[in-house]
Amino acid sequence: MRRNEAAANFRIVCPDEMISNRLTAVFKATRRQFAPPTDPHDEYIGPSGRVLEILSEHTCQGWLQGYLLTGRHGLFPCYEAFVAIVDSMMNQYAKFLKQAGEIPWRAPVSSLNYLLSSEGWRQDHNGYSHQGPGFINNLLTKKAEHVRIYLPPDANCLLSTVDHCLTSLDKINLVIASKQPMPQWLGLDEAIAHCRAGASIWRWASTDAGERPDVVLAASGVYPTTEVLAAAWLLRRELPALRVRVVNITDLLILELDTHHPHGLAPEVFDGLFTPDRPVIYNFHGYPSAVKQLLFQRPRRGRFQVNGYIEEGTTTTPFLLLAMNGVDRYHVLMQAVLAASPLNQTVAAAAHAIVDRYERKLAEARVYAEDHGIDPPEIADWTWSDGGG
Repeated sequence: MRRNEAAANFRIVCPDEMISNRLTAVFKATRRQFAPPTDPHDEYIGPSGRVLEILSEHTCQGWLQGYLLTGRHGLFPCYEAFVAIVDSMMNQYAKFLKQAGEIPWRAPVSSLNYLLSSEGWRQDHNGYSHQGPGFINNLLTKKAEHVRIYLPPDANCLLSTVDHCLTSLDKINLVIASKQPMPQWLGLDEAIAHCRAGASIWRWASTDAGERPDVVLAASGVYPTTEVLAAAWLLRRELPALRVRVVNITDLLILELDTHHPHGLAPEVFDGLFTPDRPVIYNFHGYPSAVKQLLFQRPRRGRFQVNGYIEEGTTTTPFLLLAMNGVDRYHVLMQAVLAASPLNQTVAAAAHAIVDRYERKLAEARVYAEDHGIDPPEIADWTWSDGGG
C-alpha cells in the first residue's frame, strides 16, 4: 500500500473485517474510504483511503470486479465461511474470464485475489457457524486456465504466494492462510522454490533418506501441515524403523493430471513425490471430497487416505476441533502405523501397542481440553526439534 500511494490504483475491499482479519497494520499506510456523515467512533478513516469496508460481500465483489476491469488491482480479504455468499458472482466472473479469453481484442486484466485469513480451523470463539471450507469445491468446477488455489503452510510461503497472485493476470486466485501467527518452516529462498514447484518433499522432516518410504505423510494448509509434522516428529521417537516421507502441497491444482490443468503434474513427477505405490496419508485443509476429485484420474488412488473437515465442529480448543475431524497428529500417527504395517515387519510388530497408546493419549487430550478450556501443553507448546527428542 505504501509503494502504491502515488499511483493509487490498488485497493482492498473487505466485508467490515479488516481488524478481525488482523490486517490492521494496513492502516499505517492508508485509511478507510468513507462517505459522510461519520461517527466519532469511526476509526482509520480518511479522504484518500484505499480500503473499502462494508458489511456486504456482494458489494465488495462488485466493487472489485469493476475496479479490475478498468485496469487496476485489488485484494479481497474475507472470512472463509462467508466468502461463499459471493459464489454466484464468482461463477459469473469466471464465465466472463473464459469468454473474454476467446475474444482477441480483450486485453488481460489483473487477477481477482481472495485472501481467506479467518479460516475454519481457528474459530475458537465463533465456532461451528464459522467453519466452512466449501469455496474450494466451487472453484474446482471452473475452467482450469483461470483458477488457482493456494494453501501456503507458513509465513514465507504466504509472502511468495501473494507476490505471485498480485502480479498474475486473468485468474481467480484463492489464498487460504491464518490470521493467527503462522509457523516458519522454510527460509525465504526455500519457500520461493517450494511455491514455484507447487509441492515438494520436506527432507528435513522425512526419514526415508530420499528412497522408498513405508508411508507418505502429505499435507495442505497451515494447521494440517503442523499436525503432519508433529506426527512425523513423534514417529521418529516411537518407531525409528518406520521410513516416513513428508510432502507438502501448497498449490492444490498440481494434484490433477498435466493434461487437465496447466499446473498439474506429469505422472512421473507425481510418482516422484508420492511414490508409485506406497500408502499416502493426506491431511487436508478443506473437505476431503476436493482432494478425492483431483486424484480421481490418478492410478492407484485407493492408496490415498484423505483427512479433512467432515462437518464436525463447535466452539472448542484448536486441537479438539482437529481431533473431531480426524486431522490431528495422533490420528495421523495411527493411520501411518497401520498403513505401513503390511510393508514393514518391525512396524507390524509394534503397531498394536502404539495404536493403543495413542488412542489413550487422544482420549486424555480431550478430557484435558474439556476440563481446562485449553489444549495440553505437550500439544499447545509443541515445536519441531531435530531427532524428535
